[in-house]
Amino acid sequence: MTTNLARRLIALCMVFIFVQTCVADDWPQWLGPNRDSVWRETGIVERFSEDGPPVRWRAQVAGGYAGPAVAAGRVYVMDYVTTGDRAPDPNSRSRLQGQERVLCFSAANGQLLWKHQYDCPYQISFPAGPRCTPTVDGDRVYTLGAEGDLRCLKTDDGSLVWSHNFPRDYQAATPMWGHCGHPLVDGERLLCVVGGEGRIAMAFDKRTGKELWRALSAKEQAYCPPTMIDAGGQRQLVIWHAEAINGLEPETGRVAWSVPLDANYAMGIATPRQLGQYLFAGGIVNKSVLLRLASDQAAPQVLWRGARGKGIGPVMVTPFLEGDYLYGVDGKGELRCVRLATGEQLWTTYAATAPDNRPTHSACAFLVKHGDRFFLPSETGELIIARLTPEKYDEICRVKIIEPTGVAFGRSVWWSHPAFAQQCLFARNDKELVCVSLAAVETRQ
Repeated sequence: MTTNLARRLIALCMVFIFVQTCVADDWPQWLGPNRDSVWRETGIVERFSEDGPPVRWRAQVAGGYAGPAVAAGRVYVMDYVTTGDRAPDPNSRSRLQGQERVLCFSAANGQLLWKHQYDCPYQISFPAGPRCTPTVDGDRVYTLGAEGDLRCLKTDDGSLVWSHNFPRDYQAATPMWGHCGHPLVDGERLLCVVGGEGRIAMAFDKRTGKELWRALSAKEQAYCPPTMIDAGGQRQLVIWHAEAINGLEPETGRVAWSVPLDANYAMGIATPRQLGQYLFAGGIVNKSVLLRLASDQAAPQVLWRGARGKGIGPVMVTPFLEGDYLYGVDGKGELRCVRLATGEQLWTTYAATAPDNRPTHSACAFLVKHGDRFFLPSETGELIIARLTPEKYDEICRVKIIEPTGVAFGRSVWWSHPAFAQQCLFARNDKELVCVSLAAVETRQ
């Protein structure tokens, strides 16, 4: 090999390595690429400047709690446009006329690329709009509306590939607060929480929508998304409905185990969390459990259950497990650190959720891990950077990024989980979708 040729090959390799390391991460589904609430991009700001992070763009959207998904340079989000003269009332199971929409924007500049919409009367509590983050998988995006409209769309133009309506096709009654189980792609399957006798959980062929299997019965399907775990080297699908948390074979739907867990008002919402042999799930009031998974498909061992002064009972915030500890938000906004093995509460703070630092009904701040710190999007519309350790809550900085346009229990709230991708935060309320740069060094777009 000549010296010049060798130099060229080395240069090409260096360019390839540089490009590979600079590729921005996506956030293509609920809780990120691995559904683990971890943001792995580098080159992220350490603390906010006095002026706050720059807003790259804003785009108009309508009502909804559904967080955005970001994939291949596009942002997908669902909303709801009322067509009648009646405004949504969060305090009642309102009857509304309107359309659910799936919107696709350019991640670079916020330009609307396409929209897909369909008529969808609402009769749910807190009826601002859809709840589920779109799930992007290659050239398809899967969406689930609040009244059970499951749709598979092409990512390039939003055209419909296939659809199901859970109440019509499977006699699944819409729960009080709407369908909330973010669809999960598993190989060639799309896994969903549906509802009804024998079909709380269902698997569909992701390409055609054909039913592959159905499983489980309960008084209600609850609100928890399907979750994949690994137990003793075997993959298991976890479904938490209104009566129990269950482990299923994802290929067949066969129920391997079931442990009673009945959150009040069927409010099993937070995604179950695995850390090694441990699996935690929890809801209100103090309805939580820590399981030790078996090395096979046998039933797990119950290590402890939540109680007053023990563990946490989340409303809607998915907790984070790390090392020997659990970090999560309890029912009145208490951000807590809990010793995982015993449920012992080590510290509590309201700093991330409540401006007056007092207990607040269902107050929330989502937890996203980045390196040795957390990004905490608070219901106040602020983004907080903090370190959470077994010793304390250590806040680094915070900045207002979006207006809390929702209403709950007499206060304004922002209850939509943002996406962290391309060194940016993508956040929505009931009026706009914003892209905020979190890059350590901002570049011209």
